[in-house]
Amino acid sequence: MTQAWWRDACQPLDNAAMDQARARQQQLTKPAGSLGQLEGLAVHLAGLQGRERPALDQLAITIFAGDHGVVEEGISAYPQAVTGQMLRNFVGGGAAISVLARQLHASLDVVDLGTIDPTLELPGVRHLRLGAGTANFARQPAMTERQLHAALEAGRDSALRAAEQGAQLFIGGEMGIGNTTAAAALASNLLGCPASELSGPGTGLDTAGVRHKAEVIERALILHGLRADDPLQALACVGGFEIAALAGAYIACAQEGIAVLVDGFICSVAALVAVRLNPQCRAWLLFAHQGAEPGHKALLEALQAEPLLALGLRLGEGSGAALAVPLLRLACALHGQMATFAEAAVADRPA
Repeated sequence: MTQAWWRDACQPLDNAAMDQARARQQQLTKPAGSLGQLEGLAVHLAGLQGRERPALDQLAITIFAGDHGVVEEGISAYPQAVTGQMLRNFVGGGAAISVLARQLHASLDVVDLGTIDPTLELPGVRHLRLGAGTANFARQPAMTERQLHAALEAGRDSALRAAEQGAQLFIGGEMGIGNTTAAAALASNLLGCPASELSGPGTGLDTAGVRHKAEVIERALILHGLRADDPLQALACVGGFEIAALAGAYIACAQEGIAVLVDGFICSVAALVAVRLNPQCRAWLLFAHQGAEPGHKALLEALQAEPLLALGLRLGEGSGAALAVPLLRLACALHGQMATFAEAAVADRPA
């Protein structure tokens, strides 16, 4: 492993498996292309898994949590104590993602990268304690170089645990009061868009609150003088522990050969960071949904992503990605279990 491990090569797609999957799609008892996006998903997954008939039986979900110093600027409708309280809810089984993980028979890993309560100790949570949340990026860089690298490494470690479990699909989720502000700041920098176009209500800000959030972000971007071509520096200056961990996990999954299903706005920002750091990882990223945050559409367009769902979601936690898993599983089932024209003795269209 090199020091800048995130630059290491990702696994290539298996073109032979994709060709076999395309050929199978043409033989199934349906008009060609009639299952639309599901056909392309099955072929793509065949290339990722290196087999004609892919499957998504083994699902790993990891929630990364961390607090944000920028909350001092009054950009959130909720207090930071909620981050730690939600960690308890995750492992207690009462959060949305906990319910979804049970329904999907998925493993659920909860990683505390650094909350404002350094004494927090919850059974079932991995407490890494990189700091008592990030620093207030409106006044200084959010993370030190050490913290940034540790957060990226935490994401990599989660991907390696998923690989050891034999995961065929990885979902990363996030929790951290203030993290839509960090995500919007990163997106504004990396996309070259005004913060006012990317900032949304997050956990429930009113119009004045959203306007204030955008103003805080604009001031911070001026303070740090960030360039659009330096994602690592942007991540250190205005990012969050959980966003860095997500980016690290996405890259490591691509290096390990595990497909990723990306959740909403914050996770898509992490995906953009990951792709800017290692463009090869893009092939391993599938996108679950287009959420309600106004900046999400611009991110998906920048990533040339076709989301599977549009349900007006803005919960986070990886919940939107979890909701899309049955669709992916059904795409695999249709691809693998439908009869061919020959098997069903159904007349194919004339050549």
